[in-house]
Amino acid sequence: MENPVLAEVTRGNTVESRHRGAAIVIDAEGGVVFSAGDVERPVFPRSAVKAIQGLPLIESGAADRYGLTEAEIALAVSSHSGEPLHAETSLAMLKKAGRDAGCLECGAHWPMGEAAARALAKSGAEPSALNNNCSGKHAGFVCLSCALDEDPAGYVKQGHAVQQAVRGALEEVTGAEHSSDRMGIDGCSIPSYAVPLKALALGFARLGTGHGFGPERARAAARIRAAAAAHPFMVAGTDRFDTRLMSLLGARAFTKTGAEGVYCAALPELGYGIALKCDDGAGRAAEVALAALIGRFLPMDESTQVAFAPLREAVLKNWNGTEVGRVRAPAG
Repeated sequence: MENPVLAEVTRGNTVESRHRGAAIVIDAEGGVVFSAGDVERPVFPRSAVKAIQGLPLIESGAADRYGLTEAEIALAVSSHSGEPLHAETSLAMLKKAGRDAGCLECGAHWPMGEAAARALAKSGAEPSALNNNCSGKHAGFVCLSCALDEDPAGYVKQGHAVQQAVRGALEEVTGAEHSSDRMGIDGCSIPSYAVPLKALALGFARLGTGHGFGPERARAAARIRAAAAAHPFMVAGTDRFDTRLMSLLGARAFTKTGAEGVYCAALPELGYGIALKCDDGAGRAAEVALAALIGRFLPMDESTQVAFAPLREAVLKNWNGTEVGRVRAPAG
C-alpha cells in the first residue's frame, strides 16, 4: 500500500514537493473516525508519547512528594527549545529531589531555539544536559526514581524501575505490546518501542478522556493536560507549533510532536485521539497534517478559525522575507 499525500509544498502556484504518510482519528471506544494509509504498520512514536511516559510521575505520588508545579509537570512532558526558562525549570525539578544536572543521562546539545542557542554561544558557555529538549522529561524520571527509593543512575536503561514503569504505562494506555524485538534507543537514550498508529491514537483518545482508566490514572491524565494547557510554552517554546496551537485552543486540544514526522493529539471534548506519521520524517508536513485533522473535526468560532489558519497552511519565505510558497494539506 502506498500511503497518501498528507501535505504538499508549493512554490508560486505549483506544487514542488509532496509528503506521504498515514493518519488515523479514533475514539476512546476504539471506533475509527478517520483513517488514511497504513495505520497498522509499527512506527516509533518518539517524543509524541511523553504525556503517557509522564503518568507514573503523577501516579506514584512523586510529583506531590516534591511539590512539582503545573509548569514543571508541563516541562516533564515536553520537547522544549532549551530556552533559559526551560533549563532553569529542569534544574529546579532536580533540586526538589535533592539532585543536580549531573544526574541527567539525556546528553547535552545546543538549544533547539535559535535565539537561545545564539545567546548561550555569545555568553561563552557550553550547552549542558539542561539545554537538551528532553531535560524536563529526564528531570521527571529522576524525581520518579528518587520517590521509588531507586538509585537514579542508569534510569535510561530498559531494566531500570523507571523504564519498567514507563513501559507498563505505555502498554496499558495504548493496548499494544511494547516488545523488546521492536525496541530502539531514542535520541535521549531511553527505550523507544515501535507500535501501530492505531494504538497511539487509541492511547491519546484515552489520555484525553480517561476512558478505560482507573480513578488515579484518569486524574493523572487530566492533571497533565491541565498543566500543558496552562503552560504551553513549557511544552515546546517560542513560536513552536505545539505552543502556538495550545495557546490558541487551550484545554480543547493536547498536541505533542515526535521526531521523524510523528504527531499525536487528544481532543477531549470529542473523545478523539489522533496519530500520524509522514513517511519521510518531515516535521513541517506533520504539523500542517495534524492541523488539518484538528480543523476538520474540532468546531471553532470565526475568530478562532482566523487565528488557526496559519497553523493549517504555513507560509514559506526566502531570506529577503518574500513569500515564496506554502506548506498545506492537499485539497480534498
